Amino acid sequence: MRRAMLKTAAVAAGLLFGVAAAAAESRVALVIGQSAYRAVPALPNPVNDAKAVAALLGEAGFEVSEAVDLGQTELRAKLGDFAATVAAKGPDTVALLFYAGHGIQVDGENYLIPVDVDPKREADIPLQAVRLDDVLNTLSSVPSKSRIIMLDACRNNPFPSINKTTGQGLALVDTKSGAPGTLLSYSTSPGAEAEDGGGSNSPYTAALLKAGRENGLKIEDTFKRVRLAVHQVTEGRQTPWESSSLVEDFQFFAAPAAAPSDDATPKPRTVEEWRDFLKGKPVDQANALIVSDGSADAYEAFVGLYAEPPFAPEAKRWLDRHRRMKAWNRAVLTNTGSAYTAFLTEYPDSDLTGTARKLAERLRNRPDNAVVVPAALATPVVAAAGATCPCGPTPLLKQKVEPKKADVKKTKTRAERDDPPKRGKKASRSRVYVEDEEDDVVVVRRPPVYAVPPGPVIQFGGGYRGGYGGPNRGGSIGPSRGRY
Repeated sequence: MRRAMLKTAAVAAGLLFGVAAAAAESRVALVIGQSAYRAVPALPNPVNDAKAVAALLGEAGFEVSEAVDLGQTELRAKLGDFAATVAAKGPDTVALLFYAGHGIQVDGENYLIPVDVDPKREADIPLQAVRLDDVLNTLSSVPSKSRIIMLDACRNNPFPSINKTTGQGLALVDTKSGAPGTLLSYSTSPGAEAEDGGGSNSPYTAALLKAGRENGLKIEDTFKRVRLAVHQVTEGRQTPWESSSLVEDFQFFAAPAAAPSDDATPKPRTVEEWRDFLKGKPVDQANALIVSDGSADAYEAFVGLYAEPPFAPEAKRWLDRHRRMKAWNRAVLTNTGSAYTAFLTEYPDSDLTGTARKLAERLRNRPDNAVVVPAALATPVVAAAGATCPCGPTPLLKQKVEPKKADVKKTKTRAERDDPPKRGKKASRSRVYVEDEEDDVVVVRRPPVYAVPPGPVIQFGGGYRGGYGGPNRGGSIGPSRGRY
């Protein structure tokens, strides 16, 4: 009896410490579960997952907004309202988004799928779904302390009209190239598919519910435990992944005041350091260590040291897929025909082959050195007389021209300037006369440079242009993909 009372008191103390930590900062969360898809079979677990995660976050001091089975309009409205809530709470706010449901990639872009979509072709997805980069950009545009996005959305592509041509799972997103203070977690690694699970919750959510309740655990360590638990329960078929640019520590529940905390963040090991660390360890122990860490360096060291199945083959598959998705991410961000051709040369036979060929063909006439300038950064440029631009005329900029010695021709007197030009001589189009206060100089006009206008942007509640995406592809249907 006494032991039970002590255990209950310890749990209560842990919850109180968690609430106290949350009180020092604003915590707001949006939790979405998408189960009742109309055009494809329903998913049994996302609604259950959303309810369970909402309860966990409520205990951890979050102000939680929960929504299930949202259509496109409702999903966009919820995301816009959530961004407005974060903005109202102020910059000392932790914003958390949990999404369970279908998510797919098209042309290297990730999309969250509303329950009312019914695509007949790939081009329908950008029109009917919600682009992940727009969600990230909108949340990043609102001043906040940290942004945590958890996606249990890497299930199979259920749409028969497009599931043979799109890539598996979700495309890789590197949060370090976006605004600092973001952690993005996938329920499985990029390019892989997650399982819905045979119980009431998915493997990812079940592991999160357990690890998230541990007192004093930094969120990075929480996801290490989630990763190992999911990997073990699925026998290596599914390994969660995350990318982080967090600059502030975060714990769902703080450690008791008497418990010491290690604030030092361990330095990532190199491949050589991992080899030295793993050498001599039993293969199952070494495998657990690299899965928990989740870095490519750890997997590379393991593959070089161990050859025993079943761990070595599955580690090699993970490493090969990770390298392929990194190469795909580079091609998508470069976004030129030669970049996709180079990807095809390196990976001629993968689930992304069809997409890479399509994009290489689409961009075959676009020069590799074409510069795409986001609308927020684009400014008018001076064009030579008689020059034309496919995006329409641009106004001349008033510039003060500093003449170079090589460019300065004979200075004309004011009397000579007032005389009409003689017949039979045409004015040169390669020159322009610039008047200053004392005399005139002739300046040779340099070739004009044109900026390619970006496409339209889909935003939620006042988000801004630019962010986690790549440049607009020119031929694809969808929003601008400028990176900030």
